[in-house]
This record gives sequence, structure tokens and C-alpha cells, in this order.
Amino acid sequence: MTSTDRDQTYILHMLECIERIRDYSGMQHEKLLENSLVQDAVLRVMQTMAESSQRLSEKAKSAHPEINWRGIAGFRNILVHEYLGGIDIELVWQVIETELLPLEAALIDLKS
Repeated sequence: MTSTDRDQTYILHMLECIERIRDYSGMQHEKLLENSLVQDAVLRVMQTMAESSQRLSEKAKSAHPEINWRGIAGFRNILVHEYLGGIDIELVWQVIETELLPLEAALIDLKS
């Protein structure tokens, strides 16, 4: 499998994750805040999406420097290591509300 093929696999996975986040949360602040099942689902999908972002080639990432790829990796570390009460759901909502669309646009652009 070539680097481009691997990138495409991760890009498609990340796009699927974004769709799941939309589905699970309904893009509604209250739905995320009030439902622990939705929170758990969204956090898990965000974690796997961030993991895929770390596996993208530098070439793919450099095509969209406006995306904070390091920030995504850092957010993944928070999701993985701060699960015992250290995850701020309001911060998660802010990420969904402000970062999901730009990331999706970049991924669509990278998709061949």
C-alpha cells in the first residue's frame, strides 16, 4: 500500500468519524451535555479520528497548514489520558462547533 493509499484510508475514516459525531450529537449542545451515552460515543469517535490524523503523512498535512494537526494530536492525548473526570465537555462542544467544519473541508479537499 502506498503512502497515498494509506492517507486516503485515514481521510475516509476521519470523514466517517465526523459524520458519526454529527449523528450522535445532533449538533445540539444540550444533547451532548445531558446524555452520558452521547458523550461516551462522541469522545470515543473523536479519539479514533485523532488517532487517524496522526497517521496521515506529512505531505497530506502540509497541504492544509491551517488545520492544527498538533492540536488534534494533543486533544487525542487528553481524551485518552484524562478520562477520569478531566475531560471538559464544554471544551469538547467548542471543538465540535468550531473545528469540525474546517477539518471536514480540508479532508474533503485531500480526498481524491
